[in-house]
Amino acid sequence: MTVPIPAPRGLMARFLDVIEKAGNRLPDPAALFALLMLAVWGLSWALSGISFEAIDPRSGEPIRVLNLLSGDSLTGFMANMVKVFLGFAPLGVVLVAMLGLGVAEHSGFINAGLRRALGVTPKALLTPALVAVAVLSHVAVDAGYVLVIPLGGVIFYAAGRHPLAGIAAAFCGVSGGFSATLFIPSSLDPMLAGFTQSAAHILDPAVVVNPLNNWIFTTASTFLIVAIGWFVTDRIVEPRLQAMAVDGNTDDLPKMEPLTPGEARGLRWALGAMVVAALLFAASLVPETSPWRAAAEAVPEGSHPLLVAAAPVMQSIVALIFVFFLLPGVVYGYVAGSFKSHRDVIAAMSKSMAGMGYYIVIAFFIAQFLAGFNGSGLGTLMAVEGADLLKSLGLPMWLTIIGLIVMTGVVNLFIGSASAKWALLAPIMVPLMMQLGVSPDLIQAAYRVGDSMTTILTPLMPYFPLIVVFCQRYVKSAGIGTLVSIMVPYSIALSLFWTLLLLAFWGLGIPLGIGASYAYPAG
Repeated sequence: MTVPIPAPRGLMARFLDVIEKAGNRLPDPAALFALLMLAVWGLSWALSGISFEAIDPRSGEPIRVLNLLSGDSLTGFMANMVKVFLGFAPLGVVLVAMLGLGVAEHSGFINAGLRRALGVTPKALLTPALVAVAVLSHVAVDAGYVLVIPLGGVIFYAAGRHPLAGIAAAFCGVSGGFSATLFIPSSLDPMLAGFTQSAAHILDPAVVVNPLNNWIFTTASTFLIVAIGWFVTDRIVEPRLQAMAVDGNTDDLPKMEPLTPGEARGLRWALGAMVVAALLFAASLVPETSPWRAAAEAVPEGSHPLLVAAAPVMQSIVALIFVFFLLPGVVYGYVAGSFKSHRDVIAAMSKSMAGMGYYIVIAFFIAQFLAGFNGSGLGTLMAVEGADLLKSLGLPMWLTIIGLIVMTGVVNLFIGSASAKWALLAPIMVPLMMQLGVSPDLIQAAYRVGDSMTTILTPLMPYFPLIVVFCQRYVKSAGIGTLVSIMVPYSIALSLFWTLLLLAFWGLGIPLGIGASYAYPAG
């Protein structure tokens, strides 16, 4: 790959260089999480003897910090270490998805498909197309992290562009725009609405929150995120990356060469198999008695039985990714000649797993850290104290909305899961803001903005170390600081313009979604 002569570096570029150097001086991610776990233990010991006046709204009792250095806690840590590691949700998601992706990649199917697609996609539209696909991946919840983000690097590299810019653009859409939807609701919508309604019932049992209460706002947000991702990638991020040489192992990555007759034939058969499988799967979804649908009693009013979190189809997303990449990968391999026997298929899976060894090590320490942080009560204490501070300020409505977004963004640096964070914050923020005249629908929309804008900056987000691994595939020296410095411009732009979009919706009275309001009581 030819590296252009870098342009003169402006103030922003020098600022990001400082962030990158400082971040890369941090310990290895695995060691960092081990140190953070020890820090949480020490902090829990220091605060465990203090009587806090803050009340946990979920229990109605004063918050107490659990001493993780007590005998019971330490023996519990040892007894549950394996269980905590195996129960770390991103681990299974990543490994199972990568098994199927590994077959598709090492058979040559992804290589051939990207080369054919890039031959008909205008280079100027590559970035917005990638960001839009990344946002659409939210229908499958976390699948974008293990599917779209690595493919972003592959696509950009195959197109002759810097692969880290492709990873960044995809990361912007998948994580920075996690709460956006493009017309198609995701399982996150009813999940968040359920927490919001339960929290609202603390103050008013008559409140009903529609699962699509933010649907119009989140759909409009997609167009904003695609525009932000396009501009920041092409005008800010990629020019800065021109000075960063691609020195990783790229031997297996696609190159822009014409397909051979065997590759073209294999691609046709593989895509045909994929289409047939997709049609059969779609047909199995149609009947009202389809086993893919959630049971009637598990479907909230206004939701579709295929789109709620309890639906078997939503719970099978990772398995479906595995199958829908395994199938065309195997078909392509046999037709194109890259696979000679079943042993080649197993070898492709093994090669894919070999590249995940580092992530497995990191996942072990992340799982132990999060278990300690969540179990200590430190997260609850931080959220409640932040809410009390916001209430004491007595801000006007527009500043209150911004305050809620900012507070969520700060908490987001420490608790990465959108559902887990809202399960914690909703019982605190929803009743509080309702007392200030803010509707649960607006509170939830503000939360969704704050939840997305800082996720791309925090190494505590469970998938962040995995994305560092993706970057190291192309640039060996890439570290936490490298990725953070790349994503800072996206975070700044998302924080500013997404907040302005929500304020514009509120100021102009544009409906946030179905059955939504801005004020409490409604009307």
